[in-house]
Amino acid sequence: MELKDKIVLITGSTDGVGRVVAERLGASGAHILVHGRDATRGKATVAAVEAAGGEAELFVADLSSLAEVRRLAEAVRAKSSRLDILINNAGIGTADQSARRQVSADGYELRFAVNYLAGFLLTSELLPLLKASAPARIVNVASAGQQAIDFSDVMLTRDYSGVRAYCQSKLAQILFTIDLAEQLKGTGVTVNSLHPASYMNTTMVRQAGVTPWSSVETGADAILNLATSPALEGRSGLYFDGLRESRADAQAYDEKARQQLRELSLDLVESLTSKEQHS
Repeated sequence: MELKDKIVLITGSTDGVGRVVAERLGASGAHILVHGRDATRGKATVAAVEAAGGEAELFVADLSSLAEVRRLAEAVRAKSSRLDILINNAGIGTADQSARRQVSADGYELRFAVNYLAGFLLTSELLPLLKASAPARIVNVASAGQQAIDFSDVMLTRDYSGVRAYCQSKLAQILFTIDLAEQLKGTGVTVNSLHPASYMNTTMVRQAGVTPWSSVETGADAILNLATSPALEGRSGLYFDGLRESRADAQAYDEKARQQLRELSLDLVESLTSKEQHS
């Protein structure tokens, strides 16, 4: 893909693999919309992209709040008339897995909210911009760590663990990818998901107490493959393990489960909208 003057939004791009992807795409001529929670780290990332010869600007938002997700989408739409690539990379790992269950600003289980629901809402809000920029691509950075969603207890009020929460949220991303690919047929917008690499040398992995054994550069290669490879032009609804097309957990290919997740996600987002309107 020719990247000169392409607009790319990468969530969670102030650290780890997201930052490497931002620097590489910037150096290739893309205009990078850097996203993070911390303005200081964000400004450092913008400077790094510019030092590599690219152009970048910073958007600060906490994705544990769906209101901030909406504000992020509004800010992107206000700043840019197009969006060629959206990379949903931001996430929380399995650290504090033995700790008590955590909730988001909206009262939703935290990892489901940040790793999945924020990306669901951000993508939905930015779809008109992506469609107007077609051909465009969406990349959802998921994981090989996957656990089937228990639709009777999606918020994990019973038998909670950080690992279970993380694995459920990552599989939710993949169900969303396949479901969205069906909806986007004929629009020129493709969406794919991937496990970039196992236990990369990132803050998330180190906080989980795991010794890293993959580099962020390896993970960046895999993300960039989905974002830019000519071989993936027009291909959608796929799951990759690194650079190889692979198969996710069986639930990802269950049409009923995907419909349940879609309806639940819309309900969660719409109920929040209703609360905001009446507050």
